[in-house]
Amino acid sequence: MRKEILCSIFLLIGIGVYGQKLIEKKADKVYEVQAYVNAIKIYEKLASKGYMNADMLRKLGNSYYFNGKLVEANRWYKEFFEGEYQDKGKEIIPSEYYYRYAQTLRAIEDYDKSNQMMEVFSVLEKEDSRARLFKSTKDSYLEEIEKNSNGFELTNLSVNSPYSDFGAAIWRNQFVYTSARETEYKTGKELHEWTNESYTALFRSRMNPDGTYEAPHRLLPGIDTRVNEATAVFTEDGKTMYFTRNNTTANGKRKLNKNRTALLKIYKATLSEDNQWENIVDLPFNSDNFSTANPALSPDEKWLYFSSDREGTVGQSDIFRVAINEYGHYGQVENLGAKINTEGRETFPFISKDWVLFFSSDGHPGLGGLDVFAVQIHPDGSLGEIKNMGAPINSSADDFGIYIDTEKNQGYVSSNRAKGVGGDDVYFFTEKLCYQVVKGKVLDIDTNEALAHAKITLYDHAYKEIQEVITDEKGNYRIDNLLCGEKYRLKTEVLDYNTEEKIIHLTEIPHLVVDTDIALEKIEKPLSKDDDLFKILNLQPIYFDYDKAFIRPDAAIEIMKVVEVLKLYPTMKIDVRSHTDSRGNDQYNLKLSDRRAKATVEWITAQGVDHKQVTGKGYGETQLLNHCSNGVNCSDEEHQLNRRSEFIVIEL
Repeated sequence: MRKEILCSIFLLIGIGVYGQKLIEKKADKVYEVQAYVNAIKIYEKLASKGYMNADMLRKLGNSYYFNGKLVEANRWYKEFFEGEYQDKGKEIIPSEYYYRYAQTLRAIEDYDKSNQMMEVFSVLEKEDSRARLFKSTKDSYLEEIEKNSNGFELTNLSVNSPYSDFGAAIWRNQFVYTSARETEYKTGKELHEWTNESYTALFRSRMNPDGTYEAPHRLLPGIDTRVNEATAVFTEDGKTMYFTRNNTTANGKRKLNKNRTALLKIYKATLSEDNQWENIVDLPFNSDNFSTANPALSPDEKWLYFSSDREGTVGQSDIFRVAINEYGHYGQVENLGAKINTEGRETFPFISKDWVLFFSSDGHPGLGGLDVFAVQIHPDGSLGEIKNMGAPINSSADDFGIYIDTEKNQGYVSSNRAKGVGGDDVYFFTEKLCYQVVKGKVLDIDTNEALAHAKITLYDHAYKEIQEVITDEKGNYRIDNLLCGEKYRLKTEVLDYNTEEKIIHLTEIPHLVVDTDIALEKIEKPLSKDDDLFKILNLQPIYFDYDKAFIRPDAAIEIMKVVEVLKLYPTMKIDVRSHTDSRGNDQYNLKLSDRRAKATVEWITAQGVDHKQVTGKGYGETQLLNHCSNGVNCSDEEHQLNRRSEFIVIEL
């Protein structure tokens, strides 16, 4: 192949237009087998002689674009759109080229012109998800990305080489990644046509306590072959690995499809007792007709996520998942759907221990090329809002292959951004934690008198206690090192005052001092037997879901105020009384109210209240407060008066 390329280039010297057309046809053949680097050499030599046409310029731009070299691709797409050449304007420009040109304009940070190209693309492809996303975010996406930026510090890893290095996983305190550097089996004699580099292999590098990395070695015997191997993920016990490899023949050579392309498959390997990777099998949802690559495991290891261009794919590649059932069997492959997948590329999934899905996409609005995005996976499998990770995780180039350790607030990301060591590099990042301070006074709401020795308890958004502080003699308090962007609850308690809860939402501004005064209302009269704490504490209504008896989060906030009174008065005893309105079956209402009363008692004692302090009973519709009994036509508001929870003091 390389001899043919050299001959083609030499033939360009001193030949006419007919000869140039012949050379272009040879370049086209090289291009069609995806030998893009070699195709570039011939096309650019033709261009340097002044020979250019629309098809050649598109293919020249594509050759760079498909290799992730967006800045270089921009030069030739610009020539295609704006230059002068022999068949300019003789054919309609395919809509996809407006999108590609827009992407390369982002790569050179010309966002205004990129938006102009996207406007045209949006007119031509109204139903394309990329067009819809652009139309809905075009005035705000850069601002949103800016808000998410500057939260991390990046450093180029010492293990990077002049070749492509990418991907990240941790296995037995070793950093595992993919590299196109030469190995025993992969030398410069055998080059991958697409990149003109050696076929990729998996490497490992031991991580030292001081943060340095030892010299890289091949992962372990049994994995390094004569084809591309990449992007590994390991089970928690380190005994099973999923990784990407070219589709191969029985003798280990690349297996080409009808388009003479070597597709990708996901393989599973098991670690033997003598540290050899064995029992290497390709997974049953692979195929010779499409690619399946870049595996990622869910934290519970019950789901395998991956990227693929299989049937049902929305775009060029989508994110899918498949259940790993008992005994290692696999369920049906599921496409993650239109919220994640676009008509562009979605690839390189990763799921953190707190169930956040990270993936790379050039279909969602970003800074250019592939950007890394994050979305929360909820317990029911639904997905939260998609967030662009911002700079410096993302750049105007391709950014992908993220790995995050949420416990250490650090991780890795791969990128072909400028000033790297090789084609793709792996970068280590640490989160720059953003903190704020909340301070203020605790005051009497009527007299404005400072309240000394008030206890303030800080909770996180999940109502988990973080710390307690006590106000000084002047009623002042101060809480340091609160994470930016988080929601906290402040619960303030003083003897003879109603407990007050305050929710604060912190911004993303570092080092901000938030002044928050807390005003407490004095209990008008001492508590006495038969008082209803619901009324004394001025609680909001305690709501339950329809036909349910579990304590909802909004109800928990109110009931927690009762808990604090019981803790302040350890000799107090209360009776929880749950009531319904008259609608529905009498006996059913009685049972439902009793379940709710018992659930409330259990919740209160679970917060640390002595079970001897709390009893509970349901009364159904037997103690109505008004005339709305069975068969009486009443409004919802009138029925609401009867649906109530009481917290009656029975002993002090």
